[in-house]
Amino acid sequence: MMMAEMQTPESRNRKGLHRNKKLSTRVDLTPMVDLGFLLITFFIFTTALSEPASIVMPLPDENETDNPTVTGERKTISLLLNDNNTILYYHGSNTNAIQQTDYSRKGLRAVLLAKIKQVKTEFGMKAEPVVLIRPLPASSYGNLVKVLDEMMINGVKKYMLLDEGYTQ
Repeated sequence: MMMAEMQTPESRNRKGLHRNKKLSTRVDLTPMVDLGFLLITFFIFTTALSEPASIVMPLPDENETDNPTVTGERKTISLLLNDNNTILYYHGSNTNAIQQTDYSRKGLRAVLLAKIKQVKTEFGMKAEPVVLIRPLPASSYGNLVKVLDEMMINGVKKYMLLDEGYTQ
């Protein structure tokens, strides 16, 4: 059977009766299906599913200096990103007083806000804390992103991302 074929039944004439021919109303939808698939293909190829997101990290200047910035121990907090969504932290270089927190508002955010308040009270309103971030081998990339987000949320401008081999 061809696509454009119309089926017409034979008409039988009875004695003295003239009937009109009845044509079949069958419509071939094959071209419509082809058009549908073409439109679906067009929309799939022209639509952007999701664009990758990136974090903008401020980088230091490339200029060499003879006097690197030295920060006081009272302004510094070190964050050790651990497994099981936990963070170990200590102030200054006092590794004997390591404490543990998590990534919640009552965890990391409260620790950062307390450090910001302590630095501003002790050194003046223009003083800023310095946060040293060190992901441990067991931590995940998602947890690092959460910490960097907290830096932006809390307005911490001085932070440093350290590799796991860094020691103070």
